[in-house]
Amino acid sequence: MKKKLSFNQNLLIGSLLFGLFFGAGNLIFPVQMGQQAGNHAFTATIGFLITGVGLPILGIIASALSKSESLFDMARPVSSKYSTIFTCLLYLTIGPLFAIPRTATVAFEVGIHPFISDEYLKLGLIIFSFIFFAVTIYFSLKPGQILDWVGRYLTPIFLVLLSVLLIATFMNPMGHASDFVAQGNYVAQPLFTGLLDGYNTMDALASVAFSIIIISNIQKLGVKDSNSIAVETSKSGLVSVAGMAIIYASLAYMGATSLGSVSRADNGGAILSMVSNHYFGVVGQVLLAAIVGVACVKTAIGLITSCAEMFSEMFPKTVSYKKYAIAFTLFSFVIANFGLSNLIKFSIPVLMFLYPLVITLILLSLLAPFINKQSDIYKWTTGLTVVAAFFDLLKALPQPLAGNAVITQLVSFAASHLPGYNYGFGWVIPALCGFIIGLIVWCVRGKKVSAA
Repeated sequence: MKKKLSFNQNLLIGSLLFGLFFGAGNLIFPVQMGQQAGNHAFTATIGFLITGVGLPILGIIASALSKSESLFDMARPVSSKYSTIFTCLLYLTIGPLFAIPRTATVAFEVGIHPFISDEYLKLGLIIFSFIFFAVTIYFSLKPGQILDWVGRYLTPIFLVLLSVLLIATFMNPMGHASDFVAQGNYVAQPLFTGLLDGYNTMDALASVAFSIIIISNIQKLGVKDSNSIAVETSKSGLVSVAGMAIIYASLAYMGATSLGSVSRADNGGAILSMVSNHYFGVVGQVLLAAIVGVACVKTAIGLITSCAEMFSEMFPKTVSYKKYAIAFTLFSFVIANFGLSNLIKFSIPVLMFLYPLVITLILLSLLAPFINKQSDIYKWTTGLTVVAAFFDLLKALPQPLAGNAVITQLVSFAASHLPGYNYGFGWVIPALCGFIIGLIVWCVRGKKVSAA
């Protein structure tokens, strides 16, 4: 039995993890941030890296340190029922209800839309998404080969294609970031705004979901001991983090310097399109289509694989992995073509509810070696976080629900009584209070047991 992976194997697992994380959304967010931050891009990028890269790696390390093989195992100390509900909700939200359909639509909008006239857009999306999900399910039905598909082939292809565009940006800059004044919140609060931009990538949610794939592939490479798996998971995670940090910073630089040659745009996809066209003309548009296409396919494969593996593991007597993978793919195909815009409006509140719960779970898992996964600490911390996160959900509700009198009053109450609520951090104080209460309860119970 192996105790550790070779250097090349760590690189391969790190490449797999990077490939699972880095989808088209990860391309778009930092470019847009860079253009808006302008002369404050450096400070904003630091904030973005803290939450966009720091939180995901903490999620991977937390899973390893707590010796959990899945999100279900990580959440089990709260209770088995909570773990089941929480795991299902998170996987469905970052899977077929939101993230998987978005991989196809983003790839189409950024890579294919520029080549199709508006009258054929709907038909074009149907044809493209059918091909996209056919390719995705082909690879997803062979989960044992995902290390090769994503880690060995798709991620290197993606990096080579993206490097062409990034090298052009550095070799022949479009302008100087210092020449362009920051916009909006980046003027007065570039670091804090960058933190929130990284927070919105939602990669922390994916980090705890992808842990089941990473750990299973490390086991397939011969490492079986739980302590060794924890070490190798952390080492591979650092490889992924290094790659993500370099590319995020490069894309932010691209956005910050872009105004020297292209106009402002409302989203990062449009900026990438203009930059590609600036450097390479029509060939640049084809290059961008290839970059985004590969980025989205590999992320979709990872999401379908992790969702299907998790559900088949949680409910082994109901539906097989293969049937879950096919069902998630078909559902994603339908949503991508007929209901994504409306679904996004209802998915965002769910994500805002889940994110605080995931962050507190990651922090508790990091402390697992010291608190021994003590149930009272997990229950109190999670319980008070759930209450605070519910107010975040209410704040993110779409119209006309947000205009309801009762919801308006509840949001006003939270804004007045939860510090940091208006910035998306109203859950921090309740979570800290829950942790302290749980710690006290644990200590008191320990003393009673000792006295008995």
